[in-house]
Amino acid sequence: MSSLTGQCSTIQEQRDRWERKRSRTAKELVKTEQIYCEQLKLVTTYFVEILKAKGTLRPDIRENIFSSIKEIHSVNQSLLVHLENGYFGRGFDQFCPHLQHYNTYVDNIYNASKVLGIQLKKNKAFRRFKKLQESRAEFNDHNLEDLLQLPVHRIDQYMHFLQDLTANTTPDNPEFEQLSRAVTAVSDVSQRIQNNTRRHENHLQLCRVQKLLKGRSTKVLAAGRWYIREGWLKMVPPKGKEAKPKMFFLFSDMLLQAKRCSPLDPTNGDKFTGQHMFPLKACSVEKVFGHTKSKGGLLSLTFPKAKLLLMSTNQEDLNDWYQSLSSAIRKLQSKETVVYQRAEPPRQRALQAAADSHNTPSSSSSSSSHPVRKRNMETSEDREYAQKPPVEWEGSAPKRMKQSDAPEQSVEASTSGCVIL
Repeated sequence: MSSLTGQCSTIQEQRDRWERKRSRTAKELVKTEQIYCEQLKLVTTYFVEILKAKGTLRPDIRENIFSSIKEIHSVNQSLLVHLENGYFGRGFDQFCPHLQHYNTYVDNIYNASKVLGIQLKKNKAFRRFKKLQESRAEFNDHNLEDLLQLPVHRIDQYMHFLQDLTANTTPDNPEFEQLSRAVTAVSDVSQRIQNNTRRHENHLQLCRVQKLLKGRSTKVLAAGRWYIREGWLKMVPPKGKEAKPKMFFLFSDMLLQAKRCSPLDPTNGDKFTGQHMFPLKACSVEKVFGHTKSKGGLLSLTFPKAKLLLMSTNQEDLNDWYQSLSSAIRKLQSKETVVYQRAEPPRQRALQAAADSHNTPSSSSSSSSHPVRKRNMETSEDREYAQKPPVEWEGSAPKRMKQSDAPEQSVEASTSGCVIL
């Protein structure tokens, strides 16, 4: 009897701890939501509405900068009413269907920063207006750039609040399922923000490398291409000459070899000249040891029309290059494997159907008795594929990839062999 009483007491104590944690999280959520809505109101009242009335910015420019922040403010005001009344599950249950406004906003946030910067440089009237509004006491020394980032940061805060509320809500509570659904919905937006951040950072890296290269003959910026790493490696020549250091840039679909421009060049002394672009599509990499006097080793890269021996005396750097190259090649080849496992081309199916019909007695007799009808049976699809040689089947397979992967494959197709720049 005493043991049963002790178990009940322990369960009740656990429930009390959950309730205290839930209460603290709920109070903090309500408090931060009130501040958040007030800050959104500053942007919509003192910037969006007044700029619309004054006409300081064109409508399209205003839309590019502020996007859906007005709709977000409206949705969050409704959420705040529910939170202040203690209806957390119901509030987020009605809030989540409107998360598309956040999706629109986070997809545009980098473009908004870019457009805002351009207007601050070129539009003197807008620059003065922004400075005047930010000097108001209500802004509390916050500038517009910081306020525009608030919806992005708020999604991460929602994730923490919702996870804490769900963890401290008993499954038999009516709000448990509502909060669990909200965690999933907000998590999708949070993942979208992370993906956008990675794409933006990758774009900045590609632009940086492009600016490091002399001239325009070497194109680094390409759809679907991801920057991985860069560094100096010594290239071992095939005929026993002295190994020369070269700069290598590794991307998701190719390895770029470059050399330093002459320091005497007044305009390009700090840049590189692209020499070769090696596609990773049909590349293999092996690690070779014992060919250097100190620590380190060799990497052997085999391409369809070239072979590279790259040397480094830094063991850690060599291992990192090997892992990066192996991972990039593996990912690229796994995509190709998925492509070639798809259904056979229409022309191949047509030829197989023709062979089957030829082996059927009834079809052969009917075709011999009606030769004109046999010619008329040729479809437009047959005529189209009849003009293409069979060897093109393998090359045409990647074109049937889904649209999101097509740009990356087009880059690979254009660099099927070593390109000398």
